[in-house]
Amino acid sequence: MVSINDFKDLKIWQKGMDIAEQCYFLTRTFPKDEIYGMVQQIRRSAVSIPANIAEGYGRSYTAEYIRFLRITQGSANELETHLILSQRVGLCQQQKVQAILVLLQEERRMIVGLIKKIDT
Repeated sequence: MVSINDFKDLKIWQKGMDIAEQCYFLTRTFPKDEIYGMVQQIRRSAVSIPANIAEGYGRSYTAEYIRFLRITQGSANELETHLILSQRVGLCQQQKVQAILVLLQEERRMIVGLIKKIDT
């Protein structure tokens, strides 16, 4: 059994970091006129996923942790919307977006599972 000593030991946080990293790589190819538009929106919502997992982990009460995990769910939905729109308007290739969306779906399942586990 894996010991959890820190939020960085959580697979859910690690996957969130992978998603954020992939979003940074993806948005590097966006046009420069999107730097304060879609690039910023994608990066902000992507970073919010592992950041809220980490912040929630550091809270003293289960209810607070769950609240931060629910915020994480919202960030995941927001990120998915930005990625789909970016692909639809031709800012990036569909296969690159799809690869991130697969990770995002896995992350969502993990978030729901963690909420259920700690809410009992």
